[in-house]
Amino acid sequence: MKKMTGLFALLFLFSGGHVLAAGDASEVAALSASMDTVWIMIAAFLVFFMHAGFAMVETGFTRSKNALNILMKNLLTMSIGAVLYFIVGYGLMFGSSAGGFIGSDGFLLFGQSDNIGFFVFQAVFAATCATIISGAVAERMKLISYIAVTVVMIGFVYPVVGHWIWGGGWLSELGFTDFAGSTVVHMTGALGAVVAVAFLGGRLGKYSNGKVNVIQGHNIPLGALGVFILWFGWFGFNAGSTLSASDALIPTIVATTLLSASSVV
Repeated sequence: MKKMTGLFALLFLFSGGHVLAAGDASEVAALSASMDTVWIMIAAFLVFFMHAGFAMVETGFTRSKNALNILMKNLLTMSIGAVLYFIVGYGLMFGSSAGGFIGSDGFLLFGQSDNIGFFVFQAVFAATCATIISGAVAERMKLISYIAVTVVMIGFVYPVVGHWIWGGGWLSELGFTDFAGSTVVHMTGALGAVVAVAFLGGRLGKYSNGKVNVIQGHNIPLGALGVFILWFGWFGFNAGSTLSASDALIPTIVATTLLSASSVV
């Protein structure tokens, strides 16, 4: 009821102070739901834009000869990831739980017509998990190999972990919570990156004769631009996880995101 107070007050003023009828109350509820949907979409756009930031950071801080490879990896992460998450990922993550381990329906969004906005928000999250690996293997992995890793991550690994925590799986039943993906998105992507790097080893030319050689990035301004884009996108990533435009925590989440990033810098 608290989150509806502001809407009721606004409508009360515009109605000239008349008491809302039962039908009016239902219209307010519909308006609130629409506002929540718009908020989720805005947050999804911000998270989507983060992929431009990832591309700029990775390209700027690596050598120019690998720029095309890195840009294509980031582009394909989003495009392949969205389609793959639509076909199988969303169902594995949020479908009816099979033994608390994996979702069993909702593939191709069948029966999910009321959750299209939520699917879009989750799809850009899924691509973010995979693109963590892209940064870790920059200048180390061929494009086709990276695509194979992306398919495995978004098509199976990420949805299964997400189901355990966000989809009603066994971890959520034990009381495990994850508000904005610190475990589901970032730890899953980071562990995938650790495994990939362990197999690949260091970049060619990074180590020689027992020494560590510095490999300079070719475009520092481009990398800096990417940092600002990512910083901007984080407001949608974190605050959008409320899934409600009228959640009183949104300003606090935005302030925490701003101060956290500022402190790190």
